Amino acid sequence: MASPMRSERTKGENYEPNRMNPQQPVLDVAPLNCVPYMGPTNADDMFSSPTKENTEAVEAIGPAMIFLPSQSTREELDNIMAATKNGVALTGAAATGSVGPVIGKVDIGELEDSYYFRVALPGVSMDKRDFNCDIEPDGKVVIKGMSTTGEKIVCKNFQIFHMLTQNLCPPGLFTASFQLPGPVNNQDAKSYLANGMLEAVVKRM
Repeated sequence: MASPMRSERTKGENYEPNRMNPQQPVLDVAPLNCVPYMGPTNADDMFSSPTKENTEAVEAIGPAMIFLPSQSTREELDNIMAATKNGVALTGAAATGSVGPVIGKVDIGELEDSYYFRVALPGVSMDKRDFNCDIEPDGKVVIKGMSTTGEKIVCKNFQIFHMLTQNLCPPGLFTASFQLPGPVNNQDAKSYLANGMLEAVVKRM
């Protein structure tokens, strides 16, 4: 077995192998590229090159998330986005949320005699036949509706678009429920649904 300090010579080369200097500091350097190890394509060939199928399997990793330093520069972000095909980058206030379905995110406020709440419902059908909001006396709110986003094919203005990304809520029926801080008079409530936002005021008991 060859020693790990030994380097092989090729024909025509005549040099002494480099030996490690124990006084020289060891550098901790991140690798230039990392990919999952797929193993040899042939059990008897430990040095075989990766096949096209293996390469594609490594590349198709599905959804991914990249974490940048908290004080990233615009140049760093632009360089990463330039290397992506259909990525989405969020900065500022938008970066504190999450990419993907945001249906059902709720803000709640209160006064001495009433509660106020607003619910994010992006891409939800505003047809009254598809949407319903029930407020129960104990303060439980149940919202039922239909999402119209997340489809793979979109028809707009007599044109058919094949969507490259589907980051919004998948299409179909959904339910969102939450609890207000206390009991309410569900007969005395006013609500308003527009622009992907449901707002409501209901009297407290």
